[in-house]
Amino acid sequence: MTKSQLITMLAKTEGISVRVAEIIVDTTFKVLEEAMIKGDRIEIRGFGSFKVKSYDGYKGRNPRTGALIEVEPKRLPFFKVGKDLQRLVNGGDKPME
Repeated sequence: MTKSQLITMLAKTEGISVRVAEIIVDTTFKVLEEAMIKGDRIEIRGFGSFKVKSYDGYKGRNPRTGALIEVEPKRLPFFKVGKDLQRLVNGGDKPME
């Protein structure tokens, strides 16, 4: 699903204009991005959680040339699926609300 498909689906499901749905989706993503930039953990019960993991730098090899390279330390977003979503994806029943 693309962002534009998400916006269209939200507009149809909730009976709102595409423009209002776009504002909602953009705002949601912006808030999530800002939280992860600050290093905050985001938990959406039943869906999953997002957090930023830090990785140390290390020495690696270029697979094509075999030359040693220095890999810089980095921070990457990480998603852990929630139990309800995992059950649904694997063909389980809808979770109780």
